[in-house]
Amino acid sequence: MSSHKLITAIVPHNKCNIISDAAQKSGAWGGTVLTGRGISSSKVLDFLGLGETSLEVIMILTESEKCSDIFSAIVESVSEEKKNFGIAYSTNAGQLLKVGNITGEKPVMKGNQKHQLITVILNRGFADDVMAAARNAGAGGGTVLNARGTAKEDDEKFFGVHIVPEKEMLQIVVSEEKKEAVLNAIRELPCLSQPGSGICFCSEIEDFSILGKN
Repeated sequence: MSSHKLITAIVPHNKCNIISDAAQKSGAWGGTVLTGRGISSSKVLDFLGLGETSLEVIMILTESEKCSDIFSAIVESVSEEKKNFGIAYSTNAGQLLKVGNITGEKPVMKGNQKHQLITVILNRGFADDVMAAARNAGAGGGTVLNARGTAKEDDEKFFGVHIVPEKEMLQIVVSEEKKEAVLNAIRELPCLSQPGSGICFCSEIEDFSILGKN
C-alpha cells in the first residue's frame, strides 16, 4: 500500500481557495491549482455555445492516514454551494487500490459504484473530438487542461514521429462499467491514429464525491 494519496477537486473558477483552506485546516501541506475548461454533458448546451465553463483543478498530495479527514473536510466545506458544484476524488499516489468509501456521517459515494479516471493527453485542438466520442459511449462531462510536451527536436528525429509541443489533457471520470466502452471509443478516433498523436491511460479512483448541496 502506498504511503501517499492524491486528492483532486474540480470546481468553478476562483473557488479553489475554499478547498485549499479546508484541506490545510485538516492537515494538508498545500496544493497545486490548475486552470481548465469543462465540457458539458449536454449536446444542446454545447451546440448553443453554453456548454463550456471555466474551471479550477486543485491537486493535494497527502499521507494516506490523513486522506480521509482531508477529503471529508473538503466535501463539508462546499456542502452549501449549489448542486453539482464540482467533483472530488482521490487516487493512490504509488499504486492502484480497490475503490472504497471514506468513513463518516456523510457518504461520499452513491451505493457501491466504482469510478475510473480516464486521462487523455493529445495534441491541442482535439480534446472536444475525444470528449464527443466518450460522451457517445456513456461518459458525462470532462475537464480540459492546457499542457505542453517536453520532447526535443532530437527526439523527433530519433522516434520518427511529429512532435507538437502544445498539448491538451482531458480528464474524464466514469463509472467502472462504462470504462471499456469509453476507452474503445477513444481508441478508434482518427485523430489518435497516427504515432505520437497522444496517449490514454486510466486509474482507479478511491474516494469520490459530487460537491455541493445534496
